[in-house]
Amino acid sequence: MAKTVRETFRVPADLASAVDLAAIDPRGRPVGPRDKTQAAEAMKELDDRLDDLQEALYAEATTGGPRAVLLVLQGMDTSGKGGVIRHVGGLVNPQGLQIATFKKPSKDELAHHFLWRVRKQVPAPGRIGIFDRSHYEDVLIARVDSLVPEDVWRRRYTEIVEFEAELDEQGVTIVKCMLHISQKEQLERLVARLDDPAKRWKYNPADLDARGKWPAYQEAYAEALRRTDTAAAPWYVIPSDRKWYRNWAIAALLAETLAVVDPKFPQPAFDVDVERAKLVASAAS
Repeated sequence: MAKTVRETFRVPADLASAVDLAAIDPRGRPVGPRDKTQAAEAMKELDDRLDDLQEALYAEATTGGPRAVLLVLQGMDTSGKGGVIRHVGGLVNPQGLQIATFKKPSKDELAHHFLWRVRKQVPAPGRIGIFDRSHYEDVLIARVDSLVPEDVWRRRYTEIVEFEAELDEQGVTIVKCMLHISQKEQLERLVARLDDPAKRWKYNPADLDARGKWPAYQEAYAEALRRTDTAAAPWYVIPSDRKWYRNWAIAALLAETLAVVDPKFPQPAFDVDVERAKLVASAAS
């Protein structure tokens, strides 16, 4: 039997050691469309599926349903977090989206527990939340740049798992995606930013510093995936060198997840036939 999209990209369960990201091809296409044309056609079908599922999720919440979906996007600079928000988030009604971007913490945020600012952005019932970066910055950049002592960032793995379990119990279905790109592809995208006057605003000289720490970041990502992949909050590694494939994979992953959530349109609290008869009568008066 063919694997589902979720099974294809899911981090292997019961890992005894860190995930071997070097063994996962950033240009891979293990399932789904083989080229841009096929991907464009597949995205049209996903557009309809996601739109229907999101509308049902939103409608369910209007009668007190607690469920929501949280899509977490993590990846190296240029991996395409913004592109996913635009191309995948753009497939659904923006009224049903709740997007949060986690940049360098402010002085006020640093004065609180690292999850403080994250809790405030958890999607409300009926919404699809998208995190552009997330609480994982606190075990990635905090680790690589030694922003906190090792015992602090190591303790955060457990805190993150407990936090995500808490969200799951509240009805928030979590989908965590690592956008996996190669160093070569990142270089090409950074150069492209400098070459295009309309994209130079995206370039940050600090990106070069982070690029120089590539091995350390890969190690940090690998351990984060291993330590925080759970049934309640699974990790998916998405090949992201091909932008069109990355977008399709995450859209398909989100559609599969929502199908499992299976949101239901609420039943009306009135007699449909009676209301229809009233409407017909009003037209004749």
